Amino acid sequence: MALKIYTKTGDDGTTSLIGGTKVPKSHLRIEAYGTVDELNSYLGLCIDLLSDENSRKLLREVQDRLFTIGSALACDPVKEPGMKLPDLKETDVQVLEKEIDRMTGELPAMKNFILPGGHPTLSHLHIARCVCRRTERHCVRLELEGEEVAPLIIQYLNRLSDYLFVLSRYVGQQLNISEIPWKPRV
Repeated sequence: MALKIYTKTGDDGTTSLIGGTKVPKSHLRIEAYGTVDELNSYLGLCIDLLSDENSRKLLREVQDRLFTIGSALACDPVKEPGMKLPDLKETDVQVLEKEIDRMTGELPAMKNFILPGGHPTLSHLHIARCVCRRTERHCVRLELEGEEVAPLIIQYLNRLSDYLFVLSRYVGQQLNISEIPWKPRV
């Protein structure tokens, strides 16, 4: 018999952190890891739109790291989880930096701010970047509210949004799509 997906334990508007502590579903910690989940889902769409196998492979790794981040954020910081959880590592940030540097080396220098758009794949990458920035803001707010957040999580999310921006430029170049420069009214 298959397990049921519903448990009914959250029908009262609460959920449990890893460690057993019940919190409201509106808790900032839930908002933070829920937005990580949203980002992960959106990256799945981006992967489906990309043709570059290297970028698809790296984004699959990023999805794995986002599950790692989500599990860390889902833990009650004052209770030891009863299970072994994966860790985020400095090398995870370095992988993103290396790929940002590689792609940037193949791109023309930016002379303007760039408007999102020009092709659906580019637009979706920009939306993923914005969701990533929102995720980062939730984690920073969580930390400012006195909740424990590993500094490496915030660093990784910051670098990931940079990566997604450069990836959108890089994919645009691969697709031969002209960037849309922002031309402010004067």
